[in-house]
Amino acid sequence: MPPLPPLACPVCGGRLEPDSARTTLTCPAGHRYDAAKQGYFNLLTGSGTKFQADTAAMVAARTDFLAAGHYRPLAAELARLAAESAPGQAVVLDAGAGTGYYLAEVLAALPSATAVALDISKYALRRAARALPGTYCLAWDVWRRLPLPDASVDVVLNVFAPRNPAEFRRVLTPGGLLAVVTPRPEHLQEIRGAAGMLDIAGNKEGDVAAAVAPGFTPVYTGTCTYPMQLSSSDIRNVALMGPSARHLDEAALRAAVATLPDPMQVTASFTLQLFRAE
Repeated sequence: MPPLPPLACPVCGGRLEPDSARTTLTCPAGHRYDAAKQGYFNLLTGSGTKFQADTAAMVAARTDFLAAGHYRPLAAELARLAAESAPGQAVVLDAGAGTGYYLAEVLAALPSATAVALDISKYALRRAARALPGTYCLAWDVWRRLPLPDASVDVVLNVFAPRNPAEFRRVLTPGGLLAVVTPRPEHLQEIRGAAGMLDIAGNKEGDVAAAVAPGFTPVYTGTCTYPMQLSSSDIRNVALMGPSARHLDEAALRAAVATLPDPMQVTASFTLQLFRAE
């Protein structure tokens, strides 16, 4: 098996080392973390996190939607940019990895890379651990100090996830790459109202650039926009896989979707931004 990236104990900061089977992590101070039977490690000791993790239903909807290939062009574009901009033997951190869909595409484009996937949802991490063999999949809150040493990562991926620019800068090597993906206002515009989904704020691109400005230099901004043909089940899944799911009534959603064409052409639109750590 290839070497794994370095990890830092979330309690004392010491180097975490795996056993030969890679089912236990321990540090010199004796702090120990055992892998769940599904293969991920829960490093969220103590009070864990105050943020809401994605539920099993949300993760199932996302898995079905992504498996249908609707976001494959986005994943391919992200992987292309990473492969062009990162060293071949990169250490990649996916901060907010979900089920590992985008990280898997990036690693396919960087076959000599190793990776760490972080998320707070155990349901997502169960799937990520299956999809990303040989990758550390860790339950962790991105808003806390990341469980990695300083300057230990070459690429940070941040796809539809919370951003902690100071921690991203700390763990990135000088000149390391931060890749941020956000939805554009026109994303899913044809169904957002009917499906009861939350609106997308304008100027996300500018907000991201301003948030990371203290430690990063922008090097690329691009868009990925294309039409999707979504069935009624696809529309339900895309509504139920994200933050909108927390306030949606599924019966009302089903009734609303039944009034839409099946299939229906819907816009996918994203901004991809690359930054270099100063």
